[in-house]
Amino acid sequence: MSSSEEQSEFESRKPIYQELNFQIICAVTLIAVIGVSSITPAFPYLAKSLNINPKNLGLLITVFTLPALILGPVIGVLADRWGRKKIIVPSLFLFGIAGTACAFARDFNLLLFLRLLQGLGAASLMSLSITLIGDLYTGDRRAAAMGYNASFSSVGTASYPLIGGALATIGWYYPFMLPVIAIPVGLLVLVVLKNPEPKGDRNLKEYLINAGKIIKNRRLFGLFIASASNFVLLYGAHVTYLPQLINDTFKAPPSTIGLILSSVSVAITITSSQLGKLARRYQPTTLIKASYVFYALAMLIVPFVSSIWLLLIPATIFGIGLGIGFPSIQTLLAELAPREYLATVVSVNGTFFGLGQTLGPLLMGVAFGFGGINSVFFAAVGFAILIFFVFSYFTCG
Repeated sequence: MSSSEEQSEFESRKPIYQELNFQIICAVTLIAVIGVSSITPAFPYLAKSLNINPKNLGLLITVFTLPALILGPVIGVLADRWGRKKIIVPSLFLFGIAGTACAFARDFNLLLFLRLLQGLGAASLMSLSITLIGDLYTGDRRAAAMGYNASFSSVGTASYPLIGGALATIGWYYPFMLPVIAIPVGLLVLVVLKNPEPKGDRNLKEYLINAGKIIKNRRLFGLFIASASNFVLLYGAHVTYLPQLINDTFKAPPSTIGLILSSVSVAITITSSQLGKLARRYQPTTLIKASYVFYALAMLIVPFVSSIWLLLIPATIFGIGLGIGFPSIQTLLAELAPREYLATVVSVNGTFFGLGQTLGPLLMGVAFGFGGINSVFFAAVGFAILIFFVFSYFTCG
């Protein structure tokens, strides 16, 4: 069977969200985003129960995210050579077993070790779920699938803190039991998912040389920069310093801060679900550039808001930017990367947005040190405008 025939076999004409393959991929995506947001509400209870200094709680996130930052390209190479399932299935099992074991740990060092193992399992999940969409879909259907997948991710990101918070009221360890659902998802991937797997019979040295040449592609590098920049703005200005502004300016309780932050996820969900329609009218590069206009506008409004509920306006604008920008980056990556190198390219991209997650709070912290809380958002405006032109330069022609 030729590759085009193989592709058509997997692309039915019914709505993407009704396809079993796509539903399984979205289940993997929902597992990929459960590892942090579901447990953070339990941190105060955990610190008290295990007698942990609160300043050390961040280690539970650091050791979890570190494997993805370090191993991303390696995972991509293995998935391109061995096949997607041979990486995803063991990863889901490790994620589920190590994550659930955290609920039974009563020693902080053991908990950190189990979180590290869970992070090893999580390292491949987001990038390979995106890779699977690139494998299974083309054209407008690929853009629509990326958009729907981003919507599912946003729903998880918005709902997991609520679920984790409810469970934490029973006991700090109950949110840590949620990863057990990764095990049945792993069985679904193993038995039910139908996807074209790479042959895996290429010379490793030749493969690495060719992969290196592909990754150096100017347009791909522009997309890597765009991915990192998205997370610099999201984790730097929005996640880290918007709560500080709300607390300092409006003296709002944590529940109100959470509501403002979650409005971004609602905007992402609605916007990204319409990406298939937008992709039929606009090129991915146009949508990505537009996202930075939305980011700049949202960040510019924040310092001038006089009522806390008016912050829903810039939060929604920011969410619209993420809803069209992030999945458009994934779509264009899948278009530019040859299929036999797709997992490697997407995994390298995952390393870049991990870099953005790490650098965002640091860069915005420098802005805060120079001019206070408002300077963070003005710096974010300048950063968004800069990346608009940088991305335009790398993707022109």
